[in-house]
Amino acid sequence: MKYSYLSKLMLAGVMTATFSLGSTFATAATSLDELLEQTRTIRAAEAKVNSAREAKFVSERDKQAELINTARAELKEQQNRSAALTAAFDANEKTLTEMQTQLDARAGNLGEMFGVVRQVANDFSSVVNASMISAQYPGRVKFASDLAQSKALPSISDLERFWFELQREMTETGKVAKYKSTIILADGKPLDTMVTRVGPFSSTYENMYMSYLPSQEKLAVMARQPGTSFQNQAEHLSKAEPGYVKGLVDPTRGNLLTIYAQKPTFMERIHMGESVGYVIIVVGIIGAILGIYQLFYLARVRFNVREQLNFLTDPQSTNPLGRVLATFKGAETEKLEQSPEVVELRISEAVLKEVPKLERYQSFLKLAVAAGPLLGLVGTVIGMILTFQSITESGSSDPKLMAAGISQAMIATVLGLSIAIPLLFLNAWLVSISKSVVQVLDEQSAGLLAERLEKMEIAHGRA
Repeated sequence: MKYSYLSKLMLAGVMTATFSLGSTFATAATSLDELLEQTRTIRAAEAKVNSAREAKFVSERDKQAELINTARAELKEQQNRSAALTAAFDANEKTLTEMQTQLDARAGNLGEMFGVVRQVANDFSSVVNASMISAQYPGRVKFASDLAQSKALPSISDLERFWFELQREMTETGKVAKYKSTIILADGKPLDTMVTRVGPFSSTYENMYMSYLPSQEKLAVMARQPGTSFQNQAEHLSKAEPGYVKGLVDPTRGNLLTIYAQKPTFMERIHMGESVGYVIIVVGIIGAILGIYQLFYLARVRFNVREQLNFLTDPQSTNPLGRVLATFKGAETEKLEQSPEVVELRISEAVLKEVPKLERYQSFLKLAVAAGPLLGLVGTVIGMILTFQSITESGSSDPKLMAAGISQAMIATVLGLSIAIPLLFLNAWLVSISKSVVQVLDEQSAGLLAERLEKMEIAHGRA
């Protein structure tokens, strides 16, 4: 019984070990012999697995040892190479130091000369960057800038080119050249055409002046031209043949020409006056038309009156004096009253009929003369209001912001005075002419009255 119990326990242990090893056998042993055989088989399998694992471990250990030996050999090789490179670097540094010392010793005072070259190149770069000559010879601006900013010693070729560019700038400054170039029109489109350059001062295309664009190294037609007289000179210069021709030279290399081109035209100045300016102009035009019309009328009347003075016995109805004389000539004289007072009144009536035509429009001209400066004052006040308003809105006193209001203020004042002064002289001229004609009428009417009274006295004496 005891042996049978132990056999069962061993069988249970073997079965447990069998399943823990991955269920090597599918079925459990049914007897001790089978159990013994299975145990022997399991031990043989485990021994075989352990032998394989041991062999694998030994193989991997040998490989790791080989890798360690290879790495140590490579490390030693790199250490040797590093030492060789360090030694070469130190040797090169020593050689460079010796060569630099030798170069400095041989250069001597050339370092100061190269410093002067850089300084002159910097100044020259500023000149050619703003010179119109650079549009004909592009690329030299970059060369001068690179030479001025370079830290290395310039080469012989750089020095020779720098000398050449200096000489070319001086030579071209005194020349008038015609050459083909690409210019920028006012609308931004490029155009290949012939341009005429007067040194570095001005360039023309047909009848238009051009400015230089340093960023593009090209010439561009000015958006605003300086005026007809200057443009005519530009056209003559563009069409000129070899010889001498009158032209424009701007000593500031285009700055004065640009400023002059910004000057407003006559119509632009009028538009600056806005509504008040238009009212002043309308008043001035009306006054001028009426005054000129009356001036021609009075000139014709004065001429006719002078002609009538030579023929007092033959009065004509085409002039005031003839109409006054006709009052007491012919059949009308028989109808006059014999009273001197009546005769005097009739003469005064005839003269007074002519005076309104002789003095017409003078009141309006006096009004225009007085109203012109007052309207200009109104425009001035409005312009100053706009100026102060722009200052308040922007919070600054920038002249560009105040320019519109100040322009309106000044233009209105100028327009008011511009119509008042000429109309004042015109009105004075009309007054003098009308007074001279009225004086002739008064003189002749007084003489006619005296003659009539003498005749009446003679007639009464005979009676």
